[in-house]
Amino acid sequence: MACTSCTSDKSGTLNHPKWRRALWIALAINGGMFVIEIAAGITGGSKALQADALDFFGDTANYAISLGVAGMAIAWRARAAILKGATLALLGVYVLFAAGWGALHDATPHAEIMGVVGIAALIANLVVAVMLYRFRSGDANMRSVWICSRNDAIGNIAVVLAAGGVFGLNSAWPDLAVAALMAVLGISGGFQIMRQARAEMLSEPSPAPATYQQSLHGSR
Repeated sequence: MACTSCTSDKSGTLNHPKWRRALWIALAINGGMFVIEIAAGITGGSKALQADALDFFGDTANYAISLGVAGMAIAWRARAAILKGATLALLGVYVLFAAGWGALHDATPHAEIMGVVGIAALIANLVVAVMLYRFRSGDANMRSVWICSRNDAIGNIAVVLAAGGVFGLNSAWPDLAVAALMAVLGISGGFQIMRQARAEMLSEPSPAPATYQQSLHGSR
Protein backbone atom coordinates (compact mmCIF):
# COMPACT_ATOMS: atom_id res chain seq x y z
CA MET A 1 0.00 0.00 0.00
CA ALA A 2 1.17 3.53 -0.70
CA CYS A 3 3.09 5.19 2.05
CA THR A 4 1.31 7.91 3.97
CA SER A 5 4.19 9.15 6.08
CA CYS A 6 5.85 12.46 5.34
CA THR A 7 9.52 12.35 4.59
CA SER A 8 12.25 13.23 7.01
CA ASP A 9 14.33 16.34 6.63
CA LYS A 10 17.55 15.08 8.14
CA SER A 11 20.35 16.55 6.09
CA GLY A 12 22.65 13.62 6.80
CA THR A 13 20.27 11.26 5.06
CA LEU A 14 19.49 13.57 2.18
CA ASN A 15 23.16 14.27 1.46
CA HIS A 16 24.23 10.62 1.53
CA PRO A 17 25.35 10.00 -2.10
CA LYS A 18 24.41 6.31 -2.19
CA TRP A 19 21.05 7.02 -0.57
CA ARG A 20 20.22 9.79 -3.04
CA ARG A 21 21.29 7.59 -5.96
CA ALA A 22 19.04 4.80 -4.68
CA LEU A 23 16.13 7.24 -4.37
CA TRP A 24 16.61 8.44 -7.95
CA ILE A 25 16.55 4.85 -9.22
CA ALA A 26 13.50 4.04 -7.09
CA LEU A 27 11.76 7.17 -8.36
CA ALA A 28 12.39 6.18 -11.99
CA ILE A 29 11.17 2.61 -11.44
CA ASN A 30 8.02 3.65 -9.57
CA GLY A 31 7.22 6.48 -11.96
CA GLY A 32 7.61 4.19 -14.95
CA MET A 33 5.45 1.48 -13.40
CA PHE A 34 2.76 4.04 -12.54
CA VAL A 35 2.45 4.97 -16.22
CA ILE A 36 2.59 1.32 -17.33
CA GLU A 37 -0.08 0.15 -14.89
CA ILE A 38 -2.44 3.02 -15.67
CA ALA A 39 -2.08 2.37 -19.41
CA ALA A 40 -2.39 -1.41 -19.02
CA GLY A 41 -5.35 -1.03 -16.68
CA ILE A 42 -7.23 1.13 -19.17
CA THR A 43 -6.26 -1.02 -22.17
CA GLY A 44 -7.01 -4.32 -20.44
CA GLY A 45 -10.10 -3.06 -18.65
CA SER A 46 -8.60 -3.89 -15.24
CA LYS A 47 -9.62 -1.64 -12.38
CA ALA A 48 -7.26 -3.51 -10.03
CA LEU A 49 -4.25 -2.52 -12.15
CA GLN A 50 -5.40 1.10 -12.08
CA ALA A 51 -5.80 0.88 -8.31
CA ASP A 52 -2.37 -0.72 -7.90
CA ALA A 53 -0.92 2.20 -9.86
CA LEU A 54 -1.89 4.39 -6.88
CA ASP A 55 0.86 2.70 -4.87
CA PHE A 56 3.45 3.56 -7.49
CA PHE A 57 2.18 7.13 -7.66
CA GLY A 58 2.37 7.50 -3.87
CA ASP A 59 5.91 6.15 -3.71
CA THR A 60 7.04 8.28 -6.66
CA ALA A 61 5.71 11.36 -4.88
CA ASN A 62 7.48 10.33 -1.66
CA TYR A 63 10.82 9.98 -3.43
CA ALA A 64 10.32 13.26 -5.29
CA ILE A 65 9.55 15.08 -2.03
CA SER A 66 12.61 13.52 -0.39
CA LEU A 67 14.87 14.64 -3.24
CA GLY A 68 13.22 17.97 -4.01
CA VAL A 69 11.66 19.81 -1.10
CA ALA A 70 12.74 17.93 2.02
CA GLY A 71 15.48 20.48 2.68
CA MET A 72 13.07 23.39 2.47
CA ALA A 73 10.93 24.95 5.17
CA ILE A 74 8.21 22.86 6.80
CA ALA A 75 5.48 24.92 5.10
CA TRP A 76 6.77 24.08 1.62
CA ARG A 77 7.18 20.38 2.45
CA ALA A 78 3.65 20.34 3.84
CA ARG A 79 2.23 22.01 0.72
CA ALA A 80 3.92 19.39 -1.46
CA ALA A 81 2.49 16.64 0.75
CA ILE A 82 -1.01 18.17 0.53
CA LEU A 83 -0.75 18.17 -3.27
CA LYS A 84 0.33 14.54 -3.18
CA GLY A 85 -2.49 13.58 -0.81
CA ALA A 86 -5.14 15.37 -2.85
CA THR A 87 -3.98 13.74 -6.09
CA LEU A 88 -3.86 10.31 -4.46
CA ALA A 89 -7.39 10.74 -3.10
CA LEU A 90 -8.75 11.93 -6.46
CA LEU A 91 -7.17 8.97 -8.26
CA GLY A 92 -8.73 6.69 -5.65
CA VAL A 93 -12.17 8.24 -6.25
CA TYR A 94 -11.72 7.75 -10.00
CA VAL A 95 -10.82 4.06 -9.56
CA LEU A 96 -13.74 3.55 -7.16
CA PHE A 97 -16.20 5.02 -9.66
CA ALA A 98 -14.59 3.00 -12.45
CA ALA A 99 -15.05 -0.16 -10.37
CA GLY A 100 -18.70 0.74 -9.84
CA TRP A 101 -19.16 1.29 -13.57
CA GLY A 102 -17.53 -2.08 -14.25
CA ALA A 103 -19.86 -3.78 -11.76
CA LEU A 104 -22.91 -2.34 -13.52
CA HIS A 105 -21.71 -3.25 -17.00
CA ASP A 106 -20.01 -6.55 -16.04
CA ALA A 107 -17.04 -5.92 -18.33
CA THR A 108 -14.57 -8.76 -17.82
CA PRO A 109 -10.94 -7.55 -17.96
CA HIS A 110 -8.11 -9.30 -19.78
CA ALA A 111 -6.67 -11.70 -17.21
CA GLU A 112 -3.48 -12.16 -19.24
CA ILE A 113 -2.68 -8.44 -19.15
CA MET A 114 -3.47 -8.32 -15.43
CA GLY A 115 -1.19 -11.25 -14.70
CA VAL A 116 1.77 -10.12 -16.79
CA VAL A 117 1.71 -6.50 -15.59
CA GLY A 118 0.98 -7.57 -12.00
CA ILE A 119 4.05 -9.83 -11.99
CA ALA A 120 6.14 -7.05 -13.57
CA ALA A 121 4.96 -4.67 -10.83
CA LEU A 122 5.85 -7.23 -8.16
CA ILE A 123 9.34 -7.65 -9.63
CA ALA A 124 9.78 -3.86 -9.75
CA ASN A 125 8.85 -3.51 -6.08
CA LEU A 126 11.12 -6.39 -5.10
CA VAL A 127 14.03 -4.79 -6.99
CA VAL A 128 13.47 -1.51 -5.14
CA ALA A 129 13.10 -3.31 -1.80
CA VAL A 130 16.35 -5.24 -2.32
CA MET A 131 18.13 -2.06 -3.42
CA LEU A 132 16.97 -0.22 -0.29
CA TYR A 133 17.55 -3.21 2.02
CA ARG A 134 20.99 -1.97 3.02
CA PHE A 135 19.41 1.22 4.38
CA ARG A 136 16.76 -0.52 6.50
CA SER A 137 18.73 0.16 9.71
CA GLY A 138 19.25 3.86 8.98
CA ASP A 139 17.19 6.75 10.29
CA ALA A 140 13.38 6.84 10.26
CA ASN A 141 13.25 8.15 6.70
CA MET A 142 15.48 5.41 5.32
CA ARG A 143 13.63 2.68 7.17
CA SER A 144 10.16 3.93 6.22
CA VAL A 145 11.03 4.03 2.51
CA TRP A 146 12.28 0.44 2.61
CA ILE A 147 9.22 -0.75 4.55
CA CYS A 148 6.90 0.97 2.07
CA SER A 149 8.54 -0.77 -0.89
CA ARG A 150 8.31 -4.10 0.91
CA ASN A 151 4.64 -3.63 1.80
CA ASP A 152 3.69 -2.52 -1.72
CA ALA A 153 4.37 -6.06 -2.89
CA ILE A 154 1.15 -7.05 -1.10
CA GLY A 155 -0.89 -5.02 -3.58
CA ASN A 156 0.97 -6.58 -6.50
CA ILE A 157 0.26 -10.07 -5.20
CA ALA A 158 -3.42 -9.13 -4.81
CA VAL A 159 -3.54 -8.08 -8.47
CA VAL A 160 -1.96 -11.37 -9.58
CA LEU A 161 -4.47 -13.32 -7.46
CA ALA A 162 -7.30 -11.25 -8.94
CA ALA A 163 -6.01 -12.11 -12.43
CA GLY A 164 -6.19 -15.79 -11.52
CA GLY A 165 -9.72 -15.30 -10.24
CA VAL A 166 -10.80 -13.50 -13.41
CA PHE A 167 -9.28 -16.26 -15.56
CA GLY A 168 -10.72 -19.12 -13.52
CA LEU A 169 -14.21 -17.70 -12.97
CA ASN A 170 -14.47 -15.73 -16.22
CA SER A 171 -15.85 -12.91 -14.11
CA ALA A 172 -14.88 -9.31 -13.40
CA TRP A 173 -15.70 -9.53 -9.69
CA PRO A 174 -12.22 -10.54 -8.43
CA ASP A 175 -10.77 -7.56 -10.30
CA LEU A 176 -13.47 -5.20 -9.01
CA ALA A 177 -13.15 -6.40 -5.40
CA VAL A 178 -9.39 -5.84 -5.31
CA ALA A 179 -9.76 -2.48 -7.08
CA ALA A 180 -12.42 -1.25 -4.65
CA LEU A 181 -10.36 -2.25 -1.61
CA MET A 182 -7.19 -0.61 -2.91
CA ALA A 183 -9.08 2.51 -4.03
CA VAL A 184 -10.57 2.94 -0.55
CA LEU A 185 -7.11 2.54 0.96
CA GLY A 186 -5.78 5.13 -1.52
CA ILE A 187 -8.52 7.62 -0.62
CA SER A 188 -7.98 7.04 3.09
CA GLY A 189 -4.22 7.42 2.67
CA GLY A 190 -4.66 10.64 0.70
CA PHE A 191 -6.76 12.24 3.43
CA GLN A 192 -4.34 10.99 6.09
CA ILE A 193 -1.46 12.66 4.24
CA MET A 194 -3.37 15.94 3.98
CA ARG A 195 -4.32 15.89 7.69
CA GLN A 196 -0.73 15.20 8.72
CA ALA A 197 0.62 17.91 6.42
CA ARG A 198 -1.91 20.44 7.72
CA ALA A 199 -0.98 19.56 11.30
CA GLU A 200 2.70 20.13 10.48
CA MET A 201 1.89 23.53 8.96
CA LEU A 202 -0.09 24.56 12.04
CA SER A 203 2.65 23.35 14.38
CA GLU A 204 5.37 25.38 12.63
CA PRO A 205 6.32 28.26 14.95
CA SER A 206 5.58 31.70 13.55
CA PRO A 207 8.44 34.21 13.38
CA ALA A 208 8.55 36.26 16.55
CA PRO A 209 7.44 39.88 15.96
CA ALA A 210 10.15 42.47 16.38
CA THR A 211 9.93 44.31 19.69
CA TYR A 212 10.13 48.06 20.10
CA GLN A 213 13.64 47.80 21.59
CA GLN A 214 14.80 45.58 18.71
CA SER A 215 13.43 48.10 16.23
CA LEU A 216 15.30 50.93 17.93
CA HIS A 217 18.49 48.88 18.02
CA GLY A 218 18.15 48.02 14.34
CA SER A 219 17.67 51.66 13.36
CA ARG A 220 20.93 52.78 14.95
